[in-house]
Amino acid sequence: MTSPAAARLSVEHETRYDYDHPVEQAQHIACLRPLSDAGQRLLSFEMAVQPTPQQHSTRRDSHGNSRAYFALHAAHQALRVVARSEVQVTARYEGLAEHLTAHPGPTCGQVRERLSYRAKAPFEPAAEFLYASPYVPLHPELRAYGAESLQDDRPLAEAAIALMQRIHADFSYAPASTDISTPILTVLAERRGVCQDFAHLMLGCLRACGLAGRYVSGYLLTRPPPGQAPLVGADASHAWVSVWVPGLGLPLADDWLDLDPTNDAVPEVHHVRVAHGRDFGDVTPLRGVIRGGGDHRLAVRVTTRLL
Repeated sequence: MTSPAAARLSVEHETRYDYDHPVEQAQHIACLRPLSDAGQRLLSFEMAVQPTPQQHSTRRDSHGNSRAYFALHAAHQALRVVARSEVQVTARYEGLAEHLTAHPGPTCGQVRERLSYRAKAPFEPAAEFLYASPYVPLHPELRAYGAESLQDDRPLAEAAIALMQRIHADFSYAPASTDISTPILTVLAERRGVCQDFAHLMLGCLRACGLAGRYVSGYLLTRPPPGQAPLVGADASHAWVSVWVPGLGLPLADDWLDLDPTNDAVPEVHHVRVAHGRDFGDVTPLRGVIRGGGDHRLAVRVTTRLL
């Protein structure tokens, strides 16, 4: 059964913090508004914050993501942020396998050469995603793992897909086995983790081998077992990677090939993109600085529906 060319989805993302003691002041940044481009059209978006912020603004960051900034100057013992989105997602990679058979694209070696530094050469914007970042250090172990797939004479799109497939086969998805502070080499050694671990791992392999990749945050429509209704709030944020393949040749892909190592999949219409950056730190859904509060409890609820 083929996937539809497009799908309309709704997403509700609720984040709640409960504090042991009142928070006197707080400054927060939210990255929750989905991207809107040729492959994904944002139909509606609203974000509600309780208690009501005294200051609120929105602007784009250097990667083109939408960020909301809000400040709370009144004492509060709980914070609730609910983002509701409706998007039309188009299958950007429909017919990819047939396309790559006829047009395999540049090899890993050719792209490596294009990204390598040369004095007075034109700046290549994709090179921003070539270097180490806070959550993706470049280790020899990552280069060794990635090099098995990313050989110089192999077409990059084919090689990146093969790397994705190896990560999916070699690593186990284990909820709560890691957190955002778990080092990437620990994930490599223990062969288990969650979606953000696998995204960081694959990015580390690509970059250590001289290739550009970016971290993609978003949502994935999950389907319940046959005969069972979807559970409200049972979904979660998702993460995957995007590999720079110049001349990929697909009209909606813009030279970037998205790959989901957690699910061994090329994203189609059930992946909703929220933001992209160097790693998780660039696209954290909600973060901030508070004064007071003591210990806190965090609850996150995500519901994604096909409309």
